[in-house]
Amino acid sequence: MGWFGDDNGPDQAANDYDNIGDGEHEAKLSHELLAGAASAFAAREYEKHQEANGKPANHQVAKELLAGFAGAFVDREAETRGLDFIDREKAKRHAREQIDSVPPEQNGY
Repeated sequence: MGWFGDDNGPDQAANDYDNIGDGEHEAKLSHELLAGAASAFAAREYEKHQEANGKPANHQVAKELLAGFAGAFVDREAETRGLDFIDREKAKRHAREQIDSVPPEQNGY
């Protein structure tokens, strides 16, 4: 149609906006599994770090270390498995949420 046809108006813009989330980036179990694996890897690396350097000064430092280990794991897996940026960031966010959900007294620091 021309410039003022039905396909070029506010209704079409509203429809496009409402359908933004209908792409290939839907919630997937793979993000949850990758985040779980990243959290487990981070915990294992944290234990190694603790053995070598002792316990961290506080809970915040421990969470930063765990998040760093988890992020490194997700990046490595994303590169080897071919995940795109959005999948990588979702997995990192899920891993960070799992790390943040653990109370300090459960980890012994």
